[in-house]
Amino acid sequence: MVDQAKIRPYQPNGDDQRLARFTVAKARMEGLAVANRKTYVDPRFLAVWVALASLLIQYLNWWPNPSLPWWTYLRPIPAFAAFLVPLMFIVDLSNRPYFDAETQKVLHQIDILDFHAYYARSPASGFWILEYGKKFVGLIAIDASLDSTSDKTVVSNGNPSQVAAVQKETSKRGTSEVATIRHFYVMEEYRSTLMQEDLLHFAVQQTFSMDRKVKKIKAADSTLEPWGGAAMTKEGFTTEKQLGKMGILGWAIRSRVLTREKWAQIPDSQ
Repeated sequence: MVDQAKIRPYQPNGDDQRLARFTVAKARMEGLAVANRKTYVDPRFLAVWVALASLLIQYLNWWPNPSLPWWTYLRPIPAFAAFLVPLMFIVDLSNRPYFDAETQKVLHQIDILDFHAYYARSPASGFWILEYGKKFVGLIAIDASLDSTSDKTVVSNGNPSQVAAVQKETSKRGTSEVATIRHFYVMEEYRSTLMQEDLLHFAVQQTFSMDRKVKKIKAADSTLEPWGGAAMTKEGFTTEKQLGKMGILGWAIRSRVLTREKWAQIPDSQ
């Protein structure tokens, strides 16, 4: 039997809960690895690396000499190796604080307490999981509740009364005019098949179709995640503004928006 891709709702069981929590954290920390890799091949990083290695080679007089045996041409290699690892460490140390902070923030969001209950408060909200056969591919969560634009968080393992108070405060049912994509992630090995476009398209269709009160869907993406940005652009999202920068090279974080009017112009939106 040929495996088929399917998009299903998040289920309130242990397996989905563990998978969802792990994935939303992984999505943030994946950005650190991407930021580091992009920095390592950036011309500015390479220029600093070559300059420092050249200074050491000059100081130790390790430049190749045609009058000496061929193996002397290998003498500069240790100088380049000596600076590479420390520079890579500095890059990681510089990039890490932002991504650590974002990971902690997402793990303290209110929806983490109970995904199923949180996204059940509005018919336009939803948390969906994309699978290929029995393999997990990705997930997306759109919040159209009355708290859709809230950034409130709870303390991990905090006082039960504080957690209960937050849950009570966000227990109201209803739909906001602005929905927010809180989580969107597709495994790297599936991005070349553009499954992220299918997942995003499905979620947007569900949100706009289930409640006409929703006027727009907002999301945030970064230039470190071109796969997500490309999917949003194809779906009709436009860049609203720049929210900030992250990492040692200042990659942009952007606010994206898709209005109901723009969505209605898409041929297969209805």
